[in-house]
Amino acid sequence: MTNDFASSEPDLTLAALRAAYEAGRSPEDVVRAVYARIRAVKDNPVWIHLVPEEEALARAQELMRGPRDRPLWGVPFAVKDNIDVAGIPTTAACPAYAYTPERHATAVAKLLAAGAILVGKTNLDQFATGLVGVRSPYGACRNPRNPDYISGGSSSGSAVAVAMGLASFSLGTDTAGSGRVPAAFNGLVGLKPTRGLVSTAGVVPACRSLDCVSVFAGSVADAQAVLAVMQGVDESDPYSRPVGEGAPLVGERFRFAVPLPAQREFFGDLACRGLYEKAIERMAAIGGVAVEFDLAPFLAAQALLYDGPWIAERTAQLGAFIDAHPADVLPVTKGIVDSGRRFSAAETFAAQHRLAALRREADALWQRADVMLVPGAPTIYKLEELEREPVLLNSRLGIYTNFVNLLDLAGLTVPAGARPDGLPFGVTLVGPTWSDARLAALGARFLGEAAAQAPAPGTVRIAVVGAHLSGMPLNVQLLERGAQLVRRARTAPCYRLYALDDQRPPKPGLVRSGDGHGACIEVETWDLPASGFGTFVADIPPPLGIGTLELEDGERVKGFLCEPHALAGRTEITALGGWRRYVQSTS
Repeated sequence: MTNDFASSEPDLTLAALRAAYEAGRSPEDVVRAVYARIRAVKDNPVWIHLVPEEEALARAQELMRGPRDRPLWGVPFAVKDNIDVAGIPTTAACPAYAYTPERHATAVAKLLAAGAILVGKTNLDQFATGLVGVRSPYGACRNPRNPDYISGGSSSGSAVAVAMGLASFSLGTDTAGSGRVPAAFNGLVGLKPTRGLVSTAGVVPACRSLDCVSVFAGSVADAQAVLAVMQGVDESDPYSRPVGEGAPLVGERFRFAVPLPAQREFFGDLACRGLYEKAIERMAAIGGVAVEFDLAPFLAAQALLYDGPWIAERTAQLGAFIDAHPADVLPVTKGIVDSGRRFSAAETFAAQHRLAALRREADALWQRADVMLVPGAPTIYKLEELEREPVLLNSRLGIYTNFVNLLDLAGLTVPAGARPDGLPFGVTLVGPTWSDARLAALGARFLGEAAAQAPAPGTVRIAVVGAHLSGMPLNVQLLERGAQLVRRARTAPCYRLYALDDQRPPKPGLVRSGDGHGACIEVETWDLPASGFGTFVADIPPPLGIGTLELEDGERVKGFLCEPHALAGRTEITALGGWRRYVQSTS
């Protein structure tokens, strides 16, 4: 996508929006471009309720009058229509069920407080019951790559909105895979957090004990930025819980679990099978060691979701409404919800005991592996195929997703190539409870993103741009103080670089452009023990100093900056993109 917000296809990633705003664009420009794009999409029923453009523009104008340091300032987003937005009807894709809430869902309230701009509420499988995206009286969302194929559900409209550039990110829900299957089918990142990490207050329950608010985004970094805003304990949600001790991030080498070859089911889809095998190779190439495991206990847990009494949790929520409005509910939805009536209390407790045993058996995997790698979905179907076999084909799509919430696991779906017909394929990283940060770091590595990680305890994160880079003359000043290299990254595209050749040794001068125009400059980030930070800064000669740098992915760190007055007459080397290339060009 282009970053020209006069076009109908603006780049809506968070990094691109930050750059555009630094360059003088406004949230109003972005809103107008988004609505122009929405008007061009006429044959895909993405929206159940679209916020009028004048209201979105008014929100943009309001943001312009307030502080601009909010993490999602000016970022357009969409919300699945089983999540409450004050003053807008919540339908759950059933018009007879509609009500207009007075309060935002907690997750939505946090996003708006962070400066995001709501575009609208999106289509879904009715009452979030399905993985296909076709069970809606508002129409079946079609795959943007090929309209003959499904978009995936139940969060169909939310996924399509991001895939088509109608929003920077969107909220879905995920009980059995609804935040992951659509991500796989639309080439997106689908973040399904640990249960209770994000409040579900203001969300129409499906299986309330299992429900999660999910995020669709174009990158792991964007999904993580949204999660960082939404997460936190909410007293209004009895299933909200404080974050437990997180699984540590993995190092350069890690172990990833893959099902035994005989258990890798793709229902005859050789293209998806081949892409999964390539994903395994990709994980190995970035430092992973494959560990084969028995998928059987996970599949046994999965069977409890729709073939066991957990389906009765949907009946408990919706049964009375369906009894009162049988003609207003789609037959396939009614059939699924009604099936929960057959289970007794005794069967429910027996299933709970069975699940506890399976969870103990499944947890043993995390002694052998850091993460699980499974297909996001085994295959994809055409809409006409779903019409013939709506229940069977839907159930097939969940074989790698249904067990995750039942076993209290975290999941992150990432793109993993495309089939020969151009349809996207994705894989899902699954980890133990509170492994969300680990999955994000590995997902970013899988995609080639430079994932930002929190500084190590007792350290200061610092970005170096010249003589302190690895292998450069002053790198020893970091090493002798015990600093550790974190990653190679780039600044936000609003910096200029100059050569200070009279320094000994020669160094660059980095300055933030006054007009917002510049380029991304290569840097390294290091974690420097706080005990050595003072002496390190004391050794920096003028006109250099330490300030705050913004990186391309939005991370802000301490880093080298130059006093602007010292750059008069200096050679600008911004076009080279970094100090290493300048040194190579002079040698």
